[in-house]
Amino acid sequence: MKFKQLLIAGVLIAAQAQASERLVSYDLGSVDTLRALQAESQVVGLPKQSLPAYLSEFTHAQYKDVGSLKVPNAEAVAALEPSRILITGRQGDAGLALSSIAQTDTVALAEGAYWPAFEKHVMALATLVEKQTQGQEALQALASDLAVMKQKVAGQAVLTVTHNAGGFSVRQDPIATELLGMTQVALPDTVKPIQRGARTFMPVTVEDIAAAHPKVLYVVDRSKAIGQDEQALDVKSLQMKLESLGADTKVAYLSPGLWYLSGNGLESVQLQAKELTKAL
Repeated sequence: MKFKQLLIAGVLIAAQAQASERLVSYDLGSVDTLRALQAESQVVGLPKQSLPAYLSEFTHAQYKDVGSLKVPNAEAVAALEPSRILITGRQGDAGLALSSIAQTDTVALAEGAYWPAFEKHVMALATLVEKQTQGQEALQALASDLAVMKQKVAGQAVLTVTHNAGGFSVRQDPIATELLGMTQVALPDTVKPIQRGARTFMPVTVEDIAAAHPKVLYVVDRSKAIGQDEQALDVKSLQMKLESLGADTKVAYLSPGLWYLSGNGLESVQLQAKELTKAL
């Protein structure tokens, strides 16, 4: 009888081992979602060179480095023998080439309304690591927290921009507008979109921002996020410039790594929403 019980236990342990994934993720939002689902042990590799502060846990030796967000290290990935590799558009063809190592999935939210696409993304990850119940509970908890924050900030006139080496471009932020109900201010008619390859940018000057009169200007500093500290934004100088132009606008400097390198995760969305709310 004792032998039979041990045998059954061994079969269960083997089944659990087979169900456990070995994930390499180049999408940091997916990493924080997996941690929120208590499945971080199934992450074996990620790009450790530019981890945002909130993901500092993943600098530990048990998580292996697999290159940078833009330049995957295929040899390091292969050595980990992953069962699944999560990539984004940042890795380009080098990311797609990882499919010769293991099943490779491009992680991206579907077009359209943000929350339904986000829910689908979270539940896909939860299903992958067999944490569906935890995924549903986490989504419900996040929705409740967002509803409380929305009551405080809905309708506020704001503008979100990305800063890069002294220049600014408008950033569409569904967390502010869709999830928290803020209103993005109208820009002067002189502001026009420009096309660079497949991407569209909306450059703005400090004068354009002042003319739009947002209550808060949220800034995502790309220069700082990618380690170009010498080109990072001088927040005090920008605030003074806006004031000299007659704008009663508060500059809110968002956590660069969180906003530029990560996002669309259970943890990152909540942290971002909190930063937006706190600034008001």
